[in-house]
Amino acid sequence: MSIAQERRLVTEIPGPGSLERLDRKKAHVADGVGTTLPVFIVAAGGGVLVDVDGNHLIDLGSGIAVTTVGNAAPAVVRNVQEQVAAFTHTCFMVTPYDGYVDVCAALAELTPGDHAKKSALFNSGAEAVENAVKIARVATGRDAVAVFDHAYHGRTNLTMAMTAKNMPYKNGFGPFAGEVYRAPMSYPLRDGLSGADAAARAIDVLDKQVGAANLACIVIEPIQGEGGFVVPAPGFLPALAAWAKDNGIVFIADEIQSGFCRTGDWFASDHEGVVPDLVTTAKGIAGGLPLAGVTGRADLMDAVHVGGLGGTYGGNPIACAAALGSIEEMRTHALGERAREIGERITARLEALRAEHDVIAEIRGRGAMMAIELCKPGTTEPDPVRTAAISAYCHKAGVVTLTCGTWGNVFRFLPPLSISDALLDEAFDVVAEAFTATA
Repeated sequence: MSIAQERRLVTEIPGPGSLERLDRKKAHVADGVGTTLPVFIVAAGGGVLVDVDGNHLIDLGSGIAVTTVGNAAPAVVRNVQEQVAAFTHTCFMVTPYDGYVDVCAALAELTPGDHAKKSALFNSGAEAVENAVKIARVATGRDAVAVFDHAYHGRTNLTMAMTAKNMPYKNGFGPFAGEVYRAPMSYPLRDGLSGADAAARAIDVLDKQVGAANLACIVIEPIQGEGGFVVPAPGFLPALAAWAKDNGIVFIADEIQSGFCRTGDWFASDHEGVVPDLVTTAKGIAGGLPLAGVTGRADLMDAVHVGGLGGTYGGNPIACAAALGSIEEMRTHALGERAREIGERITARLEALRAEHDVIAEIRGRGAMMAIELCKPGTTEPDPVRTAAISAYCHKAGVVTLTCGTWGNVFRFLPPLSISDALLDEAFDVVAEAFTATA
């Protein structure tokens, strides 16, 4: 790899080159487009981002779980270069091409369950979720959609209605799409319930307040993303899936952030053997290019009339080539196993941190999708101020960290699976320094 795999700071963060470009950003980019770390990147690979000032930053975010195979992964680059030279676009709905079909075939093989499956491809996670709901509504003849506390499903009108958190995702953007109902999520730190009891509580709410006969679908993240990497108690997802099946409700797993080896399995649903009716994918599917999919039972996918699914850029040939390269990288380098190794390494470092800092209320996650929730010591009162201070320290020290959670008090760690152990260890040395410096 041509990029040195090391943290190297040659200026303050942000440096003069980035500051100059931030002035241009202010002049030309809408203020509503926010930035977590104000540095402009010129190169990236492995576990490192290089900015315009020559600073080498350790990446613990992967572009929000997108560059799972690492930036500019060889198979992705090769496939994209070959496809760009061949053709860049025809629109699959006008004249089809092999890449789209190849990605759908791969999704049928990789997603949970051995039943007959079909897919449709789109551009973004929000598009995938919207289309999954469309499919469920047509297939069932019902309207109501069930989602959960702390959920995040996107920024379009329907997916904003499905998303729980107001700021910054929903505030001022209503009115939102109707027939969306929210149930309580299993959140072990805060509810103390078993998976079975949490599922019974959610089912009771949906049954009494909506009615099973009115529900087209249940949409749930097997591990929540923006909501705080909330991992439901064991048994919660299987119980929901069983209830949905018994009542003719389409069970949709939103695997947009948790899919494609991120949690140590191909999909987070695999951990408890849950087989969704439909699975939505995006983010890690294409090594950094925009692509998303809905994959599910062939009878459900075929319920929609011809022409009812699609979009001009959905399943773009370059993005499909990138996805096939990304899947090749995952298979060749056993990245599911690598995610589990990363998870073990991160967990050990976080356990050591928790022993020293009682602000860490919980360590949770799976594989290379790990998080810590910060609360006032001895309570479950969120501590977003300390969380922001620690993250700011990490940024200044050259480590890209991301926060999330309904209260903004959760650190999420999403390193690329191509990161080295040495870089990972150095990154968590900085995280440890940040906890001590802000104590």
